[in-house]
Amino acid sequence: MREDAVIGIAQWLPEPGRPAENLSAALGLAGELARQGADLVVLPELWPCGYDPAALAGHARGAAEPLSGPRGEALSRRARELGIWLAAGSVPERGADGAVHNTGVLYDRKGRLRAWHRKAHLYGPTGEDKIFTPGGRLTVCRTGELGTVGLAVCFDGDFPETARALRLAGATLVIEPAAYEAEAAAWWETLYPALALANGQWWVMANQCGANPSGTLLGASQVLTPFGEVAARAGRAGEGERPPPELLCVPVPLRAGVSRAEERNSVLWMSRRPGLPVHGFGAGKPAGVAR
Repeated sequence: MREDAVIGIAQWLPEPGRPAENLSAALGLAGELARQGADLVVLPELWPCGYDPAALAGHARGAAEPLSGPRGEALSRRARELGIWLAAGSVPERGADGAVHNTGVLYDRKGRLRAWHRKAHLYGPTGEDKIFTPGGRLTVCRTGELGTVGLAVCFDGDFPETARALRLAGATLVIEPAAYEAEAAAWWETLYPALALANGQWWVMANQCGANPSGTLLGASQVLTPFGEVAARAGRAGEGERPPPELLCVPVPLRAGVSRAEERNSVLWMSRRPGLPVHGFGAGKPAGVAR
């Protein structure tokens, strides 16, 4: 893992149902962050198709491609041209069996697809479970330069066991693209710093931002330290607002942050006792006690 890195996040509101325009915007924003010195650029969830829940099924299927398709080639080429790590958010992936997945992708500085993660926890309130086929695993990638990176997509990260499983697999940097609703701001701003602290991880979270016809996406993209501190946070959208794109470019002490957390807080993830049974008490005999 390198000592320091500059992390770039592109926060904007992709246009629902306009994949060509959204690809052009994504490539342009990645270029601007690279010009500002970013080593790692992170894009939001489902930027190719936008995230308008009422129309998401048609938009996602219309924008779905294999990872090796034209969009993947363009992202690979952009990472190589700019010489950056490109966590290109998540994209609607068409699998070999025709299923559509919500898939996070990571390209290295040479444009190689180093890792992909199919979202495993689909968000029922916006109908994702009716649109996408879930992945069946969590994902880490040993990068050398950035350390071991964990990939999660939006709702995946809301479950504390995700962060813990990634930490136990070695991940000290977690990348999470999101299309997080404004109504869930408390989860975003309270839950995730606690997860970063409890697992000694950098979290880089790129969110869509602004109002679509059927809902407002929060924004507030953020970089969290392994101590649960907010290193940087973008602006947020109020109900019905459509803020302009915002770029975060944040120098972080990558190695020192992890080392400090491991020195002071590793008891939180190294001293657990896995597999403890639950012994419950209620009316009558205590639950879990043999008759």
